[in-house]
Amino acid sequence: MSGINYSEKIPNNVNLSEDRTLQRALEQWQPNFVSWWDDIGPEGSTDSEVYLRTAVSVDPQGWAQFGHVKMRDYRWGIFLNPGSDDRTIAFGDHKGEKAWTDVPGEYRANLRRIIVTQGDTEPASVEQQRHLGLTAPSMYDLRNLYQINVEEGRHLWAMVYLLHKHFGRDGREEADALLERRSGDEDNPRILGAFNEATPDWLSFFMFTYFTDRDGKFQLAALSESAFDPLARTTKFMLTEEAHHMFVGESGVARTIQRTAQVMNELKTDDVNKLRAAGVIDLPTIQRYLNFHFSVTIDLFGADESSNAATFYSTGLKSRYEEGKRDDDHILKDKTYPVLVAKDGGIETKEVPMLNALNEVLRDDYIKDSVAGVERWNKVLTKAGIPFQLRVPHKAFNRNIGALAGANVTPEGQVVSETEWKARAGEWLPSTEDRAFVASLMGRVVEPGKFANWIAPPAMGVNRMPIEFDYVRFN
Repeated sequence: MSGINYSEKIPNNVNLSEDRTLQRALEQWQPNFVSWWDDIGPEGSTDSEVYLRTAVSVDPQGWAQFGHVKMRDYRWGIFLNPGSDDRTIAFGDHKGEKAWTDVPGEYRANLRRIIVTQGDTEPASVEQQRHLGLTAPSMYDLRNLYQINVEEGRHLWAMVYLLHKHFGRDGREEADALLERRSGDEDNPRILGAFNEATPDWLSFFMFTYFTDRDGKFQLAALSESAFDPLARTTKFMLTEEAHHMFVGESGVARTIQRTAQVMNELKTDDVNKLRAAGVIDLPTIQRYLNFHFSVTIDLFGADESSNAATFYSTGLKSRYEEGKRDDDHILKDKTYPVLVAKDGGIETKEVPMLNALNEVLRDDYIKDSVAGVERWNKVLTKAGIPFQLRVPHKAFNRNIGALAGANVTPEGQVVSETEWKARAGEWLPSTEDRAFVASLMGRVVEPGKFANWIAPPAMGVNRMPIEFDYVRFN
């Protein structure tokens, strides 16, 4: 079914009403979700009517409609891409077998772990971004923040449905725990480190949505070919929504750079102090934010060598990125892959079995994709005649997971002493002073068509609406 039934308490296209036990369980979870949203969701948004898109179909053509809706009244629901009775498994030891519609008992624990870890990132993002609406640089940006927030909430619903439907009491308990953990909480933090970091300002938000939501794209893509068909169908639709999140990040950073370049040309200077005095974010600070968010995000892919990654692939639970486009046997028993290791004061490459290096394979695909976007940012500078280029740091820079964890490596890939690293970290990562300066620019601007001084307007509005449209109506 491609259409979505909005007549039910929980909108869905999975015939929820035909499984009364499941329907009741999810309807009992629903008020807890709303309570979580009220407690820790976007601050100050409760009474606002926001121009949001809502999924009305899983057909790629015309899958969403736009309209003003109160955030708390957004119709979160359960949407799966259409299935195929003849779908077969494309990789691993079960390659060629029929895809599973139920969870095989021997893979139950690993599948649950994958779904819980993915599900935990969704509410974490909302919690990290909770206060950003109070410092929005424009109504247009405020609307985009809110769109991301409600869709992260919907992605939580997607994972909770799978837990409730396929994992019994364990799944119900895991679904409850997804609402109990809190981003950054010392006693009950979110599962993955990057989702416990603060997102205190809009430059951090744009970097997060560019880099960290891009990690989401790669993780979801690897799950969209899973042998467990309900997970594959769920994540395929999530990818449709995820694209907007990365667009917000990429365009947000580009607009920040555009405004900085404009002021650099007006003042004919690249002096950091003069640019900060003019109220824009200097390019070296943007580079340091980039270094931080990139390095924190590539840690999300896990250790360079991982027996879990090998198990997930061989058992058909999680593929590589775009598995179907790869020209090999899709079993990988005899393949190797290069990984980096810190050794004897330097960095060396060693070949390891590819099955054990699949986190690194996914990380490298992610890095290529990230670099392409950074090059698009550089085109903004080139077009403005600014001789400065942003760079993605070396893969070994500022790593906290895997064989490179704790290595003292510069953004250029040079191994330095711990003393030099500590002395120069302020050149490479945002300092307390950098963050305080960026925070000082974060004044709320919500008059339609107006923008904070540090960011340029977008090239076009949402859904072809004018830039000065009332994307948020405050009641």
